[in-house]
Amino acid sequence: MAKTSHVVVIVMENKEQQQVIGSAEAPYLNRLARRQGLAVNSFGIRHPSLPNYIALISGSTQGITDDCTDCTANAPNIADQLEHANRTWGAYLQGLPAPCARPAYTGRYAKKHDPFAYDNAIAASPKRCAHRVPLTRLAGDIRHNRLADFALIAPDLCNDTHDCPVSTGDSFLRRTVPGLLPALGPHGFLVITYDEGSTNDGCCGGSQGGRIATVVAGRDVRAGARMTRAIDHYGVLATIETSFGLAHLGSAQSRRHGSLAPLFRNGHLPRLG
Repeated sequence: MAKTSHVVVIVMENKEQQQVIGSAEAPYLNRLARRQGLAVNSFGIRHPSLPNYIALISGSTQGITDDCTDCTANAPNIADQLEHANRTWGAYLQGLPAPCARPAYTGRYAKKHDPFAYDNAIAASPKRCAHRVPLTRLAGDIRHNRLADFALIAPDLCNDTHDCPVSTGDSFLRRTVPGLLPALGPHGFLVITYDEGSTNDGCCGGSQGGRIATVVAGRDVRAGARMTRAIDHYGVLATIETSFGLAHLGSAQSRRHGSLAPLFRNGHLPRLG
């Protein structure tokens, strides 16, 4: 079992909560939600996909309103924060042809689901962009205790349910999550969330990306916990930053965007700093 604690976020795609939670097409994720924690009122920021990914790592959409592949989001993000705190980060991207690659599309990889590729300070730096790697590296990194303190996992366009059914995404999670859970360490946690739904349902002072499924797992998560307080991607970012003892970026500074804390024992987030 890992002694170091890690936070891992898996981002799935384009499903309203009711398409996943309670669905016979997602037996694995529903079982995990029953045993661990579920944020019942979780919302995306807006449509389409890319602004949600940028928001999740930087606390702002950075003015991005579409799935552009030639735009940039050159702003402070959680990778910068972790590096400044002498912590590590990584992004595991299914279908990425090689570390540091930045194609708009190749096979089932899509840059629009790879937010760190939009920050030139990372993407243009050979040292820093080496943290963006193909998902095939994940199992070896876990086995050799190389998992970063914070890791973002983006399945490909089929396994994230963008182009394929909920059942395909559930099968991906069933293959991936069991190996991740013991690697989280004593106080680490896993967040499985969706970038956006199909409606404009929202919360938190302006988020309108649809009601999405967000499941949290880890040793400090209360078994069977259900959180009814509203949260969006800014609140998820704030949760991660608080756990690492980091300042909150952008809209993550506002409490109205929520926190995953109620899902943890005694309503307190683990401190991983």
